[in-house]
Amino acid sequence: MTNDALFERLKHPNPNLREKAMIELAENQDENTIPRLMSILAAEDMTYRRAAVKALGVIGFEAVPSLVDSLANSDNPTIRASCTKALAQVAVNYHDDPFPNEGIKGLKSAIADENPVVNVAAVMALGAIGSPVLDVLIESLRTTDNVAVSVAIINALGSIADPKSAEILNNLAEDNSVDTYVQESAKSALSRLEMVGKFQGGQP
Repeated sequence: MTNDALFERLKHPNPNLREKAMIELAENQDENTIPRLMSILAAEDMTYRRAAVKALGVIGFEAVPSLVDSLANSDNPTIRASCTKALAQVAVNYHDDPFPNEGIKGLKSAIADENPVVNVAAVMALGAIGSPVLDVLIESLRTTDNVAVSVAIINALGSIADPKSAEILNNLAEDNSVDTYVQESAKSALSRLEMVGKFQGGQP
């Protein structure tokens, strides 16, 4: 199947066929594959756009420079949000490999994005990277004054089994001076963290 046909297949209503097209595009990519996928990140067709996000996630680290560049420089919040989601897909698909530093820096900057979809998606992507970016999440939690971002970071910490996560969440859960929603989120995240720790056979 030609690349043109594979790109058309990304629009197919059948998710299995879309998935196969993503994998084939990643396996048979040429110099145009990443730029062409990047050009779909503003598409109005949500199925097509999400398929491009996933395909970039399958391609992996080679897609990171283009994603970081658009995340930093695009005026279109849909493109920026798609970039953060694609970076999250890369983190999930290649979780056993060190995530590129430029990707981490790009996501950290995106936490301050004015668009709520972008900043929360950036936190979720960092959460998918996990322990290696724990300090980035904790620093962002201390510096942000955005409650939605704080809650997103707290939820991310609730999935990273590490003593630092537990300490931060404990402090917030017991701090009556913080926003009530933040405090309640910390309590919920602590419960989840305990489950994560048991599941992983470690102690959070």
